[in-house]
Amino acid sequence: MSRLSESVTRVMHILDGADLGADYTVAQLLDETTARRSLDLSDLSPQEQAALVEGRANHLIPSASVLAEKIEAARDAGRPFVVKYGIDPTSPDVHLGHAVPIIVASRFQRMGRHVVFIIGDVTAKIGDPSGRSSERPTLTDEYIARNLSGYQQQVTPFIDFERADLRFNGEWLNKVTLPELVGVLARVPVSMSLQREDFRTRLAEGHGLSVAEFVYSVVMAWDSVAIDADVELGGVDQLLNLQMCRKVMEISDQAPEVVITTPLIEGTDGTGAKMSKSKGNYVGLTASPDEVYGQLMSIPDHLTEPYLQLLTEWTDDEIRVVTKRLEEGTAHPMAIKRILAGEVVAALHGLDAAAAARAEFTARFSKRSFGDTQNLPAVSLKDHAEDTLGALISRTLDFAPSISAVRRVAQQNGLRLIRESDGGQQTTQLTEASVQQALSEVVSEVGTLDGVELYLKVGRKVARIDA
Repeated sequence: MSRLSESVTRVMHILDGADLGADYTVAQLLDETTARRSLDLSDLSPQEQAALVEGRANHLIPSASVLAEKIEAARDAGRPFVVKYGIDPTSPDVHLGHAVPIIVASRFQRMGRHVVFIIGDVTAKIGDPSGRSSERPTLTDEYIARNLSGYQQQVTPFIDFERADLRFNGEWLNKVTLPELVGVLARVPVSMSLQREDFRTRLAEGHGLSVAEFVYSVVMAWDSVAIDADVELGGVDQLLNLQMCRKVMEISDQAPEVVITTPLIEGTDGTGAKMSKSKGNYVGLTASPDEVYGQLMSIPDHLTEPYLQLLTEWTDDEIRVVTKRLEEGTAHPMAIKRILAGEVVAALHGLDAAAAARAEFTARFSKRSFGDTQNLPAVSLKDHAEDTLGALISRTLDFAPSISAVRRVAQQNGLRLIRESDGGQQTTQLTEASVQQALSEVVSEVGTLDGVELYLKVGRKVARIDA
């Protein structure tokens, strides 16, 4: 029995009838599943390794059997099996959406494969056109340098850089000559780019499409040639770019890499939009344990299962057991969400931080009275009477990245005013229209504040409003 199978057996024993809401059960599960993030998977056969990866892939091109054959061939030849993952530093922050393929890369690393993490300092200047309706603004060298400075630290919870390479594609792209570039472009059919729906849409609508964007995927493919990649990982939105990498490797007389795409994780707001900083529906890898825990506890129930699949080391069999218990009513959705939140916090910050975040969340949100909760942020009604509720939440309290994000919270019934007195709590549901109202106007609509403590609840975040 493999080490992973032994771990799965232990977890299945815990899941069999245990109270999944109990702290002891959660601690047992987290101890076991967090240990998997450093579990040696080299005892799995090439076929088992390929199957483990395929279970988290949207596409595996050409097939899992070819992946297994390449793994076996590299082992027999005594050479490193190279796994490539690249990212352009167009933003200073990496979030959980980026982490999905990186987690798959970490599994390859634990299988004994060599991971090469490529920072696209040159390709960032072109800008990946995938899914774009307009041209990206040109980035300066200084802006790119600021963005990439923290990338390695942000992904270190998933990748062991003592056993992986971190490289910048300027290392080889800055040396490419014009004859070399033209020589490759001459052998790439234009149809490969014209089949892209995003390109066709932009051209049909009269939006700009630069020649640089048109050849972005060819330039990106040079990375695969430079490191002679066996496998490349990316989000499903990168599929056409990755297929170009295979083509350029063939042109360069190399065996084409196996392409593995992973799902685009849905944002925390549950609206169907992918996780994105611009939409404010993301969880940053640099967020504090309490922030990560609270954000994941606020997700809609339907996101719990896909998040478990994509962000944790749980197997499909284990997730099926949990799903069945939810359907049977022997487990509560909030209990599973607490397990998920603990898993992600443990991955980013460690088991102790996960336990502390769980305790803090329970203390803050399970009490009948917010007055018993320490260290709540507070704002003065007198000082902020004329501030709109949206501005107060997004700027003063920093509870949301933008006023638009506050509106989305209101649309999802997550915006409330809570009056506390000796008689208990009275909750007023705030609407999207409330976001544009002055704080004094919003407060006046809930009645007198005599003998009352007033709290503003934004999703899972709470602040006190002092009269």
